[in-house]
Amino acid sequence: MTQSLLVTGGAGFIGVNFVYHWVEAHPQDSLVVLDALTYAGNRTSLAPLEQTGRIHFVEGNICDAPLVDRVMSKHQISTVVHFAAESHVDRSITGPDAFIRTNLEGTHTLLSAARRAWLSGSGVEHRFHHVSTDEVYGSLAAGDPSFTETTRYEPNSPYSASKAGSDHLVRAYHHTYGLQVTTSNCSNNYGPYHFPEKLIPLCLTRILDGGQLPVYGDGSNIRDWLYVEDHARGIARILESGTSGEVYNIGGHNEWANLDIVRLLCQVMDERFAANEALAIRFPKAPQVQGESAASLIKFVTDRAGHDWRYAIDATKIERELGFTPRETFETGLAKTIDWYLNNEAWWRPLLQ
Repeated sequence: MTQSLLVTGGAGFIGVNFVYHWVEAHPQDSLVVLDALTYAGNRTSLAPLEQTGRIHFVEGNICDAPLVDRVMSKHQISTVVHFAAESHVDRSITGPDAFIRTNLEGTHTLLSAARRAWLSGSGVEHRFHHVSTDEVYGSLAAGDPSFTETTRYEPNSPYSASKAGSDHLVRAYHHTYGLQVTTSNCSNNYGPYHFPEKLIPLCLTRILDGGQLPVYGDGSNIRDWLYVEDHARGIARILESGTSGEVYNIGGHNEWANLDIVRLLCQVMDERFAANEALAIRFPKAPQVQGESAASLIKFVTDRAGHDWRYAIDATKIERELGFTPRETFETGLAKTIDWYLNNEAWWRPLLQ
């Protein structure tokens, strides 16, 4: 059955990867991307799809109710996939207002528009999928079991608190109004099109430019890592087969301490420079050019406020009920990520200015 999808935040990291996945898997569908193009949104990421007419792009804010209503009506949207969010914890600590506005008010604006479009007596088949995060569950100790869909919410930063609130709004619109919704909570993503303020692309690009690799505290904080294309596949599986009103955790079965992540990245980059002499010409500031290891760039910095110690996802439910499992190991996903950044300097270089 042909669908018309609205993807909010579709010019951002995870949204872009989902858009490419869906267009490839469902070429018959109509797809509209709504994005405010904040610092983390990059329209050039979608240029090949725009130029071939495979998507329609709308620049705008999800808090703009009249705009959202027009988009829903004009394109006869039947499915909303909601990625749009302020997502960087450090930024939420220094400037929480934008997180409350986008993540809470914006989500409510979308839900209200969906209610008007879909529950006004038309009876249209619909789905509102909300993309959330494992950070709403709080922090785990070393021996604690992984987060499940029934883990109590204990958000510890303005970012995670705003996402927790948006999760509750989605649930409320289902139980109060009958809106057909699903929610997914994912672990840390990595892969192509990742804005270089996050750990992996930050360290990768700094290695190439000979910059410091900042590691918070002693680097022992643990995250569960999920390759972004696997995340896109998981969301697609929920849209195709998930039960309305349900929450699904999507994880990568990849718990790594931050310091170990940085060290592995350094090791792989050293190997790449040793195997490819052209890299030394392209990136003359890289430490490998002077015969040093990338690990020489590691610098421990003061830990950030409210830094959760460990996240880990129990993805049993989506595996059992929807048959979804990640395809990439961390090693294969990291190799693909490094390849993409080496081959797409024209995409990330302007973002460092």
